[in-house]
Amino acid sequence: MICSTLAANPLCTRADLQVALRDMLAPLEPYVSSGGARVRLGSTGAHFADDCAELEGFARPLWGLAPLAAGGGAYPNWARFARGLAAGSDPAHPEFWGWPSPRNQRLVEMAAIGVALALTPEQLWAPLSDRERANLAAWLGTIDHTETSDNNWHFFRVLVHVGLASVGAEPPPDAMRRSLDRIEEFYLGDGWYNDGPPSRVQRDYYGPFALHFYGLIYARLMERNDPERAAVYRERAARFAQDFQHWFAPDGAGLPFGRSLTYRFAQGAFWGALAYAGVEALPWGVIKGLHLRHLRWWLRRPIFHGDGTLSIGYAYPNLNMAEDYNSPGSPYWALKAFLPLALPDEHPFWQAEELPQPPLPPLAPQPHAGMLLCRDGDHLFALSGLQHAPWARGGEAKYSRMAYSTRFGVSVPAGPYGLVQAAFDNTLALSEDGIHWRARMQPLEARVTAAGVFSRWQPWPDVEVETWLLPRLPWHLRVHRIRSGRRLRSAEGGWALDRTGDDPGQPRGLEHTGPGFALARYPAGWSGLRDISGSRRGEVVRTSPNTNLLVPRAALPTLHGEHDPGERWLVSAVIGRVDTEDLERCWASPPPFSWEDLNDVA
Repeated sequence: MICSTLAANPLCTRADLQVALRDMLAPLEPYVSSGGARVRLGSTGAHFADDCAELEGFARPLWGLAPLAAGGGAYPNWARFARGLAAGSDPAHPEFWGWPSPRNQRLVEMAAIGVALALTPEQLWAPLSDRERANLAAWLGTIDHTETSDNNWHFFRVLVHVGLASVGAEPPPDAMRRSLDRIEEFYLGDGWYNDGPPSRVQRDYYGPFALHFYGLIYARLMERNDPERAAVYRERAARFAQDFQHWFAPDGAGLPFGRSLTYRFAQGAFWGALAYAGVEALPWGVIKGLHLRHLRWWLRRPIFHGDGTLSIGYAYPNLNMAEDYNSPGSPYWALKAFLPLALPDEHPFWQAEELPQPPLPPLAPQPHAGMLLCRDGDHLFALSGLQHAPWARGGEAKYSRMAYSTRFGVSVPAGPYGLVQAAFDNTLALSEDGIHWRARMQPLEARVTAAGVFSRWQPWPDVEVETWLLPRLPWHLRVHRIRSGRRLRSAEGGWALDRTGDDPGQPRGLEHTGPGFALARYPAGWSGLRDISGSRRGEVVRTSPNTNLLVPRAALPTLHGEHDPGERWLVSAVIGRVDTEDLERCWASPPPFSWEDLNDVA
């Protein structure tokens, strides 16, 4: 549901954000354990144990609360957090969080506690007895000799060190230094990090809301102790901001892409972290606008349960898209977006007049991301060809689709049976039996230029596909060369269109299909494909409920083909618009295609 209080908040000032944070945290209180160390928000499970999930529910609110306190903001329930730290880190207490094992979720939540100790020791450290402080330091200190995942998790150890050092519980520096050195190996240049060894090719929101976010906190808190590294982190973030601004639409929506999308407005936490670290990568008014519009976009959506707690999902509650590490408390990583509350009201970020996005080019190639960002008025979409994460839940959909959109979202399969469950928007899927389908999962080769995106992929050992994605705003062209040793069926999906409220007996939309085309028109807009090669037939697939991240029910224009072994070329033009007034004009004028266009994607 939409939280009416939050939806009515103008989210324009520091005071507005303080109120919004308190309004988001108040619904948690009925779920706090008697000892204060655990918050149990639901009964759904993650791959880790319930005591880890309940620690997550306790710790993640600190990403917002600690900045609130650091900036002088009031909060009525600090005592229960201090009480919870004492109980949760005490091995003799019934609410003890447990000792972390290698790559364990407890290590993740330690980072929030480390940052909170650094930002608000008077609320969390000062109330503890000597024994309670020793217990907490010992529990946090286990991160020094416990293996973390080889990615952004290295920063968790760093932030724990920063927090303990700030309260005088100085840990040995060697483990932190090793983690900082390992993080350096993830840096790609031009402001971009890979989330882990570069061979994993994962360049998603974990760059801005994790690696850069933590680096900017480090830069602010450690600038006296480590000025050289602090300066490096600031400079990298400033460079990254020039690219990252292209990931946001004028209305504040971020591009739905990658894993952990249930962290929602953490997508925009990078902009607040720039302000916290004093990095004016763009004019302060522009940074402020990017940050606040993003928060407004989210808080006008039905992302809350009836009790006011955040749900798992994206633009609505949706377990289908969740990762296997998402517990009921996971969404509160979104509170990273409240880091600017640590800044005083007179800071230039808060004093600046909120500005719209500056004029941005319609096409912005980003080779590190493997994307070509396309801006068609208010519609932002990305043509994508490089990234992949086959190990992630729904990884093919979240990383390997050919296009991602702030207006039409992306769809995560509900099951493996047929196109209705698979919900293959913005990809070419191939099948031998018409029931089980394979789409691009992990490209063998990819490149990006201002002219388009190329990838080469192999769904079977004897099937190879080369794909070119060419921007022709408001359209884009897709060209596939299939070399196959077997007979195949193909299904190519366009933009998944909102059909919420539609009833088969009383349809609210129009669907037109035929040889070489598929078009759907609903109150939310319209979406269609034209088969330039002229040999496929059109269908509008009504995908399974809760597959699309933005809307619970969607219609998906799709082109179908049947292909004998050998070489076959498929060419299509794809379009999606919110404004239905220009449908006839745009639909009647697909872009021209020339084979020479493929040479430009070199």
